[in-house]
Amino acid sequence: MYQPAASGAAVGVALDRSTRGRLGLNWDKELDEVARRRVLAQRMGGPEKVARQHENGKLTVRERIERLLDADSFREVGSIAGAARYDGTQLVDFVPANQVAGHGTIDMRPVAIVGDDFTVRGGASDASVYEKLLYPERLAHDLRMPIVRLVDGTGGGGSVRTLESMGFTYVPALPGWHILDGNLTRVPVIGLALGSVAGLGAARVAASHYSLMVRETAQIFAAGPPVVAHAGQQVTKEELGGSQLHARNGTVDDEVESEEVAFARTRRFLSYLPRSVYELPARVACDDDPNRREDSLATIVPHDERKVYTMRPIVEAIVDRASFFEIGRLWGRSVICGLARFNGVACALLASDPYHYGGAWTRASSEKLTRLVDLADTFHLPIVHLVDVPGFQIGVDAERAATIRAGVRAMSAIERSSVPWCTILVRKCFGVAGAANRPAGRLSMRYAWPSGSWGSLPIAGGLEAAYRADLEAAADPPRLRAQIEERLRAVTSPLRSAERFSVEEIIDPRDTRRLICEFVQLAHHALVPGPTAQPFRP
Repeated sequence: MYQPAASGAAVGVALDRSTRGRLGLNWDKELDEVARRRVLAQRMGGPEKVARQHENGKLTVRERIERLLDADSFREVGSIAGAARYDGTQLVDFVPANQVAGHGTIDMRPVAIVGDDFTVRGGASDASVYEKLLYPERLAHDLRMPIVRLVDGTGGGGSVRTLESMGFTYVPALPGWHILDGNLTRVPVIGLALGSVAGLGAARVAASHYSLMVRETAQIFAAGPPVVAHAGQQVTKEELGGSQLHARNGTVDDEVESEEVAFARTRRFLSYLPRSVYELPARVACDDDPNRREDSLATIVPHDERKVYTMRPIVEAIVDRASFFEIGRLWGRSVICGLARFNGVACALLASDPYHYGGAWTRASSEKLTRLVDLADTFHLPIVHLVDVPGFQIGVDAERAATIRAGVRAMSAIERSSVPWCTILVRKCFGVAGAANRPAGRLSMRYAWPSGSWGSLPIAGGLEAAYRADLEAAADPPRLRAQIEERLRAVTSPLRSAERFSVEEIIDPRDTRRLICEFVQLAHHALVPGPTAQPFRP
């Protein structure tokens, strides 16, 4: 019988490793060289720079990735990309690229990830391998998975010393930026500022759906203190770009006290969103009774409109317990924004905060509201809106801030949104801002509490303007004013509006959770995956 000759591989089994290599029957030598370079890459910038990173209270990029992702889930891409130095054909030294990139999982869901390595040239983008920096962005875009950017580096220009080593300069360009921008319309994007972040690094943080900074460790600026000093301003890094500034002006959404908290908030933010716009948010199991009634809601709003109350206890009382994830608490404070669940369904939640400008829309709160509405529309989250809005902020400061422009942009975001809305009129609803309590051109569910009060102008301010002549001519102006106010309050009763179907239903505040849970049950079946007509903008 014919017996085939033994293959090289088969022969190799009986030979030792060195003999197989001498006969050219394997690739062990080449694989050993790959392994050696991977070991060199694991050194990052070397022991001294790693120690300095720790002394500054920061983790290394590899430690960050390890703590953010599920255990053993990271798959690195470009592990031996970097700058090599040779003596002839022999490798003398190897410095890895100052980004670590790849993919892994968070709560068993795939994510792309890229992190700056500050121990190599301070994470400067001009010292990176740009194709490697873009790879995880393309990975997220094309394979439809979230991307997390761990930013701890400077901009594309790096140091002017680079000009001398290059021997020329160039017109600034951002090759591949269209991929980063395109991801905002396609997948969840999270940007974490974990150190001093300037230029392109700052832009990468801002170009996200959710961003945060680590207090006292991270700073964000277009250019750092040395460059600013040349313009005549002497400031520290914290004064120029610390979280006490940027978490309050809206550059980032939040500040946290440690990197571990930043990773925890990243994981939680992603838990509310789908993998991409081509999917719907997952519904999770819920052990909180959708019919739960909170007696505190019956008395939380005072009868006296001059007295304020706190809105966050209302939010916590109606959402699934401990499910409210607030975004941007420190800026635009007259509007509360965040994500929450109702009977396991993820939603976006907007609520007025009467403790700040009486709940009036300011420029900052309008911008914050716009971001959340755009986020909800992009990722198919129903929107719940708790309303106590006296209108736009008024006065000289409001006009200087161009409040009406930002407010109209927020109104446009609301009107162009496509996801289902449920509005609860808790108290005030006045003026143009009040009119934007829901999209006007399509169906939405709306309920009013008996504390509701609405109109073109609040009685308190409108009465004096409308009845000025009568009050000036009256023998007893305070008495006449009280009589007029009593008459007006009779006709502005929510019951009068309900009679005309100007408000759909007046409810017991304790039924709010049940009704919203019913709404999201209906809304969940009406959601349609896919890109939205109104793209998200940072």
